[in-house]
Amino acid sequence: MPQEHSDYVSYLLRLWRNDNTQGSAWRASLESPLNRERLAFANLRDLFTFLETQTGQAPWPEHAGTREEH
Repeated sequence: MPQEHSDYVSYLLRLWRNDNTQGSAWRASLESPLNRERLAFANLRDLFTFLETQTGQAPWPEHAGTREEH
C-alpha cells in the first residue's frame, strides 16, 4: 500500500496483544478507508516504520507489513 507522500493519510488502526510461549507481543493492522485494503504488522516497530515511511520520514522495508486478503 505504499503511496506518494501526502499532507493527509487516514487508516483504521487495530491493536491487540498476542500471548505465546515467548511472552506477550503487540500486533497491529491498518485498514485504508478508501479501498479497505488491510496491512498486518507482527510488532509495533514495523507499524511505526510503515507510518514513518508514509509521512516521508523513513524508507519502507518490504517485510514490514503483510497484506491481508478479504
